[in-house]
Amino acid sequence: MKTRKNVVFLLASVLAVVLFACSQTKSVKTNTQTEEPVVIEDEYLISEDRAEPSIQYQKEFALEMEAPVSEVLFCITEDQAYYANTEEYGKIVENRFKRATDEPLSTFSIDVDAASYSNMRRFINQGQMPPADAIRTEELVNYFSYNYAKPKGNDPVKISAEVGACPWNEQHRLVHIGIKAKEIAGDELPASNLVFLIDVSGSMYGPTRLELVKSSLKLLVNNLREQDRVAIVVYSGSAGEVLPSTSGSDKQKIREALDNLTTGGSTAGGAGIQLAYKIAEKNFIPKGNNRIILCTDGDFNVGVSSNQGLEQLIETKRKSGVFLTVLGYGMGNYKDSKMQVLAEKGNGNHAYIDNLQEANRVLVSEFGGTIYTVAKDVKLQIEFNPAFVQAYRLIGYESRLLNKEDFNDDTKDAGEMGAGHVVTAFYEVIPVGVKSNVSGSVDDLKYQQPSKPVQPFLTGSKELLTVKLRYKQPDGDVSKKMELPLIDNKKNDVSSDFRFASSVAMFGQLLRNSDYKGEASYDKVIALAKTALADDSQGYRHEFVRLAETTKSLSH
Repeated sequence: MKTRKNVVFLLASVLAVVLFACSQTKSVKTNTQTEEPVVIEDEYLISEDRAEPSIQYQKEFALEMEAPVSEVLFCITEDQAYYANTEEYGKIVENRFKRATDEPLSTFSIDVDAASYSNMRRFINQGQMPPADAIRTEELVNYFSYNYAKPKGNDPVKISAEVGACPWNEQHRLVHIGIKAKEIAGDELPASNLVFLIDVSGSMYGPTRLELVKSSLKLLVNNLREQDRVAIVVYSGSAGEVLPSTSGSDKQKIREALDNLTTGGSTAGGAGIQLAYKIAEKNFIPKGNNRIILCTDGDFNVGVSSNQGLEQLIETKRKSGVFLTVLGYGMGNYKDSKMQVLAEKGNGNHAYIDNLQEANRVLVSEFGGTIYTVAKDVKLQIEFNPAFVQAYRLIGYESRLLNKEDFNDDTKDAGEMGAGHVVTAFYEVIPVGVKSNVSGSVDDLKYQQPSKPVQPFLTGSKELLTVKLRYKQPDGDVSKKMELPLIDNKKNDVSSDFRFASSVAMFGQLLRNSDYKGEASYDKVIALAKTALADDSQGYRHEFVRLAETTKSLSH
């Protein structure tokens, strides 16, 4: 009893000095809507190895914060322990409307990442609205599978397109573009040369970080074949190989190597990446699946650590033929902006693992799409017909935009598609004749006469637009072009995939408080999504409806 009283007295003393301590200490950078970091100065509360506050204090503090211990981030500096939220997200400048007469071409790299969806889900399930810049609308839409037409012949991808009424603005049209990659049965996948690159720095401590990494990778190991190989590289203050390339048939050896991993130290992510590529190249399998699977919270703070430095490092490595999958873990210290750089520049993809079910989806259910690339450097270019399109706006893909000249330039990097992957994109279109000021206007030029646009009706084309796609084979350097024209019949008999995906796009715009959300509402999101729940064997669409209903309550 006396011991308990002492603990209570000690905690009360700590709480009494919190405000004073915070005012005397430099704040820790945070890009989320959290309070200033809490500072603990009593050295008694710091563990003997100074890696983190004592376990007893972590439990008591988590109880006070009404959060699981695994979701409370601590770091030690001299005699002080900090609790802070230091998540980082890249700034998103939303795409605006463009006039079809001035800019008839829209060009971007495809994106199959879905990290933003599971990260958003984590916030909402904790009763918080996610930061606006954590919402990449295209990743919310691309989290789901859609029943697009499958590719035939030698092309590994196929384009689909349809157009209907825009759910958040009835005067506008919404163009729905879908791309489907060919499917490959698991036993027919080429042999894999995998390198697990695992962050074991101090910030990865806890069951939602390193322990979840171990459980996630074991799910993948369970599905490896004899011809598949795995090496394990870890990094904290430095990088090292803890398991040389090992056959997938030796599952127990791989599991034991994972079980033996512990956390501690700073984060030399750049050194870890360099070593992982070196090992992957050493064990390279021609015509095989050569890939690094990076598991981290993205908090690189030793060596190459800036976004620009990581981008330059990855760009030099992607020519090796080794692809990159980035799996994000943890909360409170999650560096989403760095994850995006690595995935976009490293011929790879990015997922956020918030629980074991998500790990199973990414590494088991969608193994082929996550791990095996069937088409690389996939780009889209849409040409709009000014006879019918007054203005258009690409929804999402802000970090994937390309110059129009980049479409035919095979030296420009673009996105990758894995076996069975689908990619979805939406354009909101203002038809000719609809009064609108969302696309803006400029004064007449003073020193030159504006050139007259070509009268599009002279071509006689009834097409609303043409979708062009370029891709390369996974081991190729020369791209191939595909085209698909789209005619708007002014009807609204759209597919259930159109309805569901557009409800998710509307949801993303609400979360971002988009300037172009129009008449969007959570009620409209929920009602529209419920019309497209029939083909939902895994329950992801029903889960989305529940998230939208929860968000509606949080927003009030």
